[in-house]
Amino acid sequence: MAATIVHSNTDKTNGQAGLMADIGIVLAVIAIAALGGLVSGGSGDPWYVELTKPPLTPPGFVFGIVWPILYVLMAIGAVMVRRDTSTARNSGVPLGIFFFQLALNLAWSALFFYFHRPEMAFLDLIALLLSVLLMMFSFFKISKVAALLQVPYVLWLCFAGYLNLGIIWLNT
Repeated sequence: MAATIVHSNTDKTNGQAGLMADIGIVLAVIAIAALGGLVSGGSGDPWYVELTKPPLTPPGFVFGIVWPILYVLMAIGAVMVRRDTSTARNSGVPLGIFFFQLALNLAWSALFFYFHRPEMAFLDLIALLLSVLLMMFSFFKISKVAALLQVPYVLWLCFAGYLNLGIIWLNT
């Protein structure tokens, strides 16, 4: 009984510490989404408007629908992983990769829209895609559902890679 009490007091997956960790994950995702939105003017950005875009480029409103869904799925997956691990130490690598890919996600928006460097953004996108695949692999060891929630993200990143590469090709 004493071991159970000690374990429950140090268990980072439940209680107030767990709730704060979940809130931290959600706030990080919201912050990245907001910062990405600030640096990307999208269809309102004169530089972007003037670019020749590849076939299948969706209208601007589609990005405003897809990205929030992807961010919600990312956050749900990360919270599931955090909750499904027995200690904070066990979730460190998967969540570390999660936060790393969030940083690469924001970097893509800055490189592409703010700095107008689609070539650098494409390199970032490759690193982002690889980090998301690594994140999925690490999530899968803990929660198959959390990993599978990232499949739409991977598919969208592949499509974004096509769009990014198409913009490079058509505008150089």
